[in-house]
Amino acid sequence: MPLDEKLRTGLETRRDKAAASGGAKKVEDRHKKGLMTARERLETLFQEGTFQEYGAHIRHATTAFGMADTEIPADGVIVGTGYVGGRQTAAFSQDFLVMGGTLGKMHARKIVWAQDYALRNGTAFVGFKDSGGARIQEGVDSLSGYGEVFYRNVSLSGVVPQIAVIAGPCAGGASYSPALMDFIIMTRQNAQMFITGPQVIKAVSGREVSVDEVGGAEMHAAVSGNVHLLADDDRHAIELTRRLLSYLPANNTDDPPHDPSSEIDYGPDDGMDALVRSDPSEPMDMHAIVQRILDNSELFEIQKNFAKNLIVGFGRLEGIVVGVLANNSMEKAGCLDIDSSDKGARFIRFCNAFNIPLITFVDVPGFLPGIDQERGGIIRHGAKMLFSYSSATVPKVTVVTRKAYGGSYLAMCSQELGADIVFAWPTAEIAVMGAEGAVNILYSKELKAIVDPEELKAKRKEFVGIYRSEFASPYLAASKGYITEVIEPEMTRAMVSLALRKLLTKRELRPPKKHGLIPL
Repeated sequence: MPLDEKLRTGLETRRDKAAASGGAKKVEDRHKKGLMTARERLETLFQEGTFQEYGAHIRHATTAFGMADTEIPADGVIVGTGYVGGRQTAAFSQDFLVMGGTLGKMHARKIVWAQDYALRNGTAFVGFKDSGGARIQEGVDSLSGYGEVFYRNVSLSGVVPQIAVIAGPCAGGASYSPALMDFIIMTRQNAQMFITGPQVIKAVSGREVSVDEVGGAEMHAAVSGNVHLLADDDRHAIELTRRLLSYLPANNTDDPPHDPSSEIDYGPDDGMDALVRSDPSEPMDMHAIVQRILDNSELFEIQKNFAKNLIVGFGRLEGIVVGVLANNSMEKAGCLDIDSSDKGARFIRFCNAFNIPLITFVDVPGFLPGIDQERGGIIRHGAKMLFSYSSATVPKVTVVTRKAYGGSYLAMCSQELGADIVFAWPTAEIAVMGAEGAVNILYSKELKAIVDPEELKAKRKEFVGIYRSEFASPYLAASKGYITEVIEPEMTRAMVSLALRKLLTKRELRPPKKHGLIPL
């Protein structure tokens, strides 16, 4: 018997109400600003025809403050599943056009459903944040809802990838959900994220600040380090989300989406030599070197504007997905400091959780000296790099390009910290400290006995040369078994590709324990 026409009409009417958002006028105004609606964001993220919605007819149960007769289409959040790049993804998108996208109990329940679905089915989880925060009319129910969301963010951590897209306001306690997720993408315009806004700061401290200063995308990308990727607008944010997901497995039991080349090119890269700088005092373009080694010269860099002295990002090498870390001598001489240590450690732990091999390019003169660094806890923060590399069981290949001094050499995944293969260029210097500093200690008596300035300069240069050739040479490290092989720079791509392909079957077990205690 066909469906009764009255029932069909009733269903269509209810669907239309749920899809109406804040009404045609608000939607039109939003489009004029270049913004997508909450539903459009999900429909654009997912492959056409694959979006299936959950909870379109859910209704709040609040009666206080005149809410009994208030209609909130879809309770201010669109939730569902679909396919991205051929793989299933669970997602939600908060609707600022409905009650400011505020979170109430049923709103939270819908997000929790998507989180539980992602956990049960082993799918990535994406959330578009565009909300005025807790729905005040629902009081403690709103706080309870946030608590349930936070709890599941932690449950999903390390099990499925979690990506937050900040595409509007995300204030107060609401900002802790994206902070608990793996990656935050934020649009340059229309988006803010902060715990206490300008008004609260002025009331408490008397200081006047702008919204951009305290919670803008540029600030979070360059200063706080909270934002991993900057987007120009909604569409760009969705494009970045899709690109990021293309490097990630659906869950922690899957391998990344490798597409191994049928044959590895074992030939030299003649263009690499032009990028090498033998003089350790001369900056070297590590971005260009990394891009030359990766397939199609594509490095999907993470936190590009934060702690620029360390480069981290995803790429492919002969079709194999890899996570890359590299010291950048063009910023702070490539030293490790508090921010770069945090940046590197977090990236390493993500890659390890999701079975992504690590390639590390080393050109590090040490940890950044200074009273601010010491008082800020560089010992604790630097130890995060040591902890993260040591606890990582994925394939780890290290290439020492130039400087590798002291504790920072170890912190950049030396053999002792579990590197499976360590290559070094002939330009590599592996030592307790740089030649100049070492000469001042080792040859202090000889240097103090020289009075003539020119003779002193010449003798110091001689001693520096001796130290570099005899005590900092990669061949000394290789003779003691600390280096797998010394290779020509132009052979780096071929040698790393081959080593990586052989390491894909790596299995490493660690002592059973609840979890290690990273120096937070």
